[in-house]
Amino acid sequence: MPVPQEVLERDVTQPWEPNAGVTNVFRMVYENPHEHWDAYEMAEKLVDLDEQFGQWRFRHLRLVQRIIGLKRGTGGSAGVPFRREAIDRLFFP
Repeated sequence: MPVPQEVLERDVTQPWEPNAGVTNVFRMVYENPHEHWDAYEMAEKLVDLDEQFGQWRFRHLRLVQRIIGLKRGTGGSAGVPFRREAIDRLFFP
């Protein structure tokens, strides 16, 4: 796939930023799934993983609400507010 070199060599310790070249690769895959079946299947599995993890985060939020209420989290986090923010995070935006 024609993934831009600057994306392949980026500093992965820095936050992700959108890249038009990567978007074009995904567009190519999704416009022609039969030609790029393996890439299409992998992308779909990553989306499934993201969705399932989001469901786990939601269930974990409810568990934290029931157990500790509005107290600080066990790891020093803000507890429920921290969990609530995490629900909106995506692995594969």
